[in-house]
Amino acid sequence: MLRKAVFIHTMKSSVNSRNNYKLLYTKRALKDIQKLDIVVQKKIEKALKKLKQSPVIYSIKLLDKRLGSYRFRIRDHRVIFDLEDNKIIILRVGHRDKIYK
Repeated sequence: MLRKAVFIHTMKSSVNSRNNYKLLYTKRALKDIQKLDIVVQKKIEKALKKLKQSPVIYSIKLLDKRLGSYRFRIRDHRVIFDLEDNKIIILRVGHRDKIYK
């Protein structure tokens, strides 16, 4: 299931670049992030650095593929994403109570 990703997020990392994935955000994901409090945005940015290194280890597969393939937990928030080659496509970001609705 290919979704259009509109923004490439590049973060400097001290980890070897061959193991890192690129983060791509859909328009909806960017809108979701902008709605969040600045403190939560910073926590999500920090956590996504960890996700870039090894997304399969730090995430869980979703049973219902309509939203996306994987989810990543950041305290009370969830990041829904798909994996394609060396790209992590961020589809949605939101509070755990509202993200799956």
